Amino acid sequence: MLGAAGLIAILTSVLLISAGAASAPSIYVPGRSGGWPAWMAGPLRGLGIGVIASGDFQALTLIMCAGYAAVLLAAHTRALSLRSIAAAIVAANAILLLGPPLISQDVFGYLAFARMGVLHGLDPYTHVAFEAPTDPVYPFVGWPFQHSPYGPLFTLASYATAPLGLAGGLWALKAIAVAGSLAAVALTARAAGALGRSRRFAAAFLGLNPVMLELAVGGAHNDTLVLAFLAGALLLTAGSAMTSATGEAPAGMGSVSGVGAQSGAPWDARASPRYRAGALVLAAGVGIKLTAGIVLPFLVLAPEHGRERARVAAAAAIGLALVAAIGLIGFGSHALGFLDAVGEQQQLVAVHSIPAETARLLGLHGTPSWWRHCFLAVFLIVLVYALWRTARGADWRVAAGWSTLALLLSTAWLLPWYAIWPLPLAAVSGDRRLRAATLIVCAYAILIHLPLADPLLSPPKVHVVPHHVHVAALGR
Repeated sequence: MLGAAGLIAILTSVLLISAGAASAPSIYVPGRSGGWPAWMAGPLRGLGIGVIASGDFQALTLIMCAGYAAVLLAAHTRALSLRSIAAAIVAANAILLLGPPLISQDVFGYLAFARMGVLHGLDPYTHVAFEAPTDPVYPFVGWPFQHSPYGPLFTLASYATAPLGLAGGLWALKAIAVAGSLAAVALTARAAGALGRSRRFAAAFLGLNPVMLELAVGGAHNDTLVLAFLAGALLLTAGSAMTSATGEAPAGMGSVSGVGAQSGAPWDARASPRYRAGALVLAAGVGIKLTAGIVLPFLVLAPEHGRERARVAAAAAIGLALVAAIGLIGFGSHALGFLDAVGEQQQLVAVHSIPAETARLLGLHGTPSWWRHCFLAVFLIVLVYALWRTARGADWRVAAGWSTLALLLSTAWLLPWYAIWPLPLAAVSGDRRLRAATLIVCAYAILIHLPLADPLLSPPKVHVVPHHVHVAALGR
């Protein structure tokens, strides 16, 4: 009963938030800056739910979180079937597909970059949306002075949305985000099963997470595609884990502390091709968004023997070379321009990133560069240590999960939907500490959108910002 009540709570909250946001312009649909056309509001506007107020949004979000906790508990105790969990995930994604883009304007940025390249002949790696101010998408864009920070595979694929017009392009990108979400959940669940872990828990852990639903899928972010590629690599390698001669998984694989746990267990000859395929999949993920790259070195170090690691590294290099080649064909010498754009982003400071919050708590003026460099240094230490442990035989999935969490905690440009990045890694791992830490980061990503966070977090100083500046946390 607890699990069923949790599923109902999640679906009800998702429906009321999406339908309420569709009923009239509100702060929960930042794209309203360009107007309120019917194609953006979506068909849920016809339900007549009424405008969603700040208190309503907070209450519904908290109900969703409570339902999520109940579902995880029920999935852990096998009180819920995989079929019911999968049905709820599909239903929640379908509801969000029918609603307006929530919390963020990034999806209009995708459209703007595509239309710049197809309709205006402007390379999105060297030009910005402000240079095409007459385009109909321009009023909806939240970042008119930013170059595209997305990989060449995603940028070129998004060009197909330009001929569809604004409405068609928006709905195509929303459908792609939903497809990425569902693929990531299905692949993660299968990977968990191949590793001998609960498929139902893994599916619920990822697919019904409030950050995944409300922020990532609701905002139609391409981060769901990155998760799909990551989950694909997890599934490919899950079936080819290091095994003993009897086919049993070696002890200690569930924890990053299991140094040397895999030593002495011969490498399965069938594993290498699957690890190489996983490396190719992750390399393709880098072509979507650079985020996928943090997991790649851990996958390279997963094999026990140096010769196999060299083969996986070669496969990763080939995959990255193919991505670069496609970028060169599409964008010429500017194919790697997205790296410069990512660097530009890292010079920005999100209101509630951990470096920004701690700087305010300590009374620092703004978020000084030296303070951000301290966090970067800590991240690099964690990354090197995790790679060393992986090279010594620790579970590469767990090590990559901790490193991804360290990245989220150290970056000054923390947008809340980034919290989904470690979810597949935590979902397939047997490390309870990694799962708990991942859920804490997700809870923080949700908290910063709610009024109850005001007395808990350091309030930012009041200052005037240009109209085009994207606000990372609503209501601040």
